[in-house]
Amino acid sequence: MRAAVLHETGQDKLEVLDDIEAVGFGPGKVRLRLRATGLCHSDLSAMAGVLPQPAPFVPGHEGAGEILDVGDGVTGLSAGDRVLVCWLPACGGCPSCQRGQTELCLTGFMNAGTPNFRRPGGSPEDVFGMSGTGTFAEEIVLPAPCAVPIPDDVPYDIAALIGCGVTTGLGAVFNTARVEAGSSVAVIGCGGVGISVIQGARASGAAQIVAVDPVESRREAALRFGATEAVAPDGLDAAKNSVTAGEGFDYVFEVVGRSATARRAYEITRRGGTLCVVGAGALDDFLQLNMFELFFDEKRILPSLYGGGDVLRSYRRTIDLWRAGRIDLEGLITHRVRLGEINDAIGQMRTGEALRTCIEM
Repeated sequence: MRAAVLHETGQDKLEVLDDIEAVGFGPGKVRLRLRATGLCHSDLSAMAGVLPQPAPFVPGHEGAGEILDVGDGVTGLSAGDRVLVCWLPACGGCPSCQRGQTELCLTGFMNAGTPNFRRPGGSPEDVFGMSGTGTFAEEIVLPAPCAVPIPDDVPYDIAALIGCGVTTGLGAVFNTARVEAGSSVAVIGCGGVGISVIQGARASGAAQIVAVDPVESRREAALRFGATEAVAPDGLDAAKNSVTAGEGFDYVFEVVGRSATARRAYEITRRGGTLCVVGAGALDDFLQLNMFELFFDEKRILPSLYGGGDVLRSYRRTIDLWRAGRIDLEGLITHRVRLGEINDAIGQMRTGEALRTCIEM
């Protein structure tokens, strides 16, 4: 079986190998044939070591395909079912799940410590999958809750996007920040997740949506997807003054994952407004706030993990909005490659050329 492998954390490129085996099939598991997977910036962060991930590993956590086999005890799934990959499944029984905060369930993170793949004769033989998945592979074995059935009218490439980036961006708007109609919004970072935030803000009825990104092509894309204005970072102050008369935005979304941009986002949020942190950052990157401003400005700081809500409900809502033409998912896919061209896709994401690249299996 073919899979793209990162041998050591910090390497820039993946090696596509044809001697990888998907392992772990048994009770409670499913074997999945991947048909499409998206390249998310979190994959690059894991490769660089920004996000903790044992190596060697197969990146990818945003995928869709069809079930080849189901293990004993699996209910509600059968061979031939079309599914998307949920990289953060809920166990249903832990305190977070019992409180209804299923996005905080640690089951998915625990899966990341068990190898998903094996390379016979390799050194080492065990190969992990990113976030307990690893969708840059032709086949994968997953716990059954990671395989979520999708309707027949949802193509595999669209389903793959729903599995992470789109759900993260829309959920940050709908579940975490709860953007109100008529409000002003700024979005810092306009890759695939940031564009999804913009679409969510538009669907929520935001009156002004300012997109901020250093890459011109992404600013142009942001306008196509619903932003009312798009500026480079050095134009942000002028945009704040013109849109909000200098007061600051009602909602600001940080979709980069760096303390410098989070601090900037805090500064352009109005007093009493909401800063929503969507970007996944590093363990050693600290956001600094002084205690007076924290108290005096009464700005809400809301982190949003995987859209900040029940992902199964979020998947269904996204599909309904897509069917109704309220959000554009096809337009998010700017590049398509085969698995053997994965390093080209990585280069396109690093330069900002791609919003989302679909790897077709």
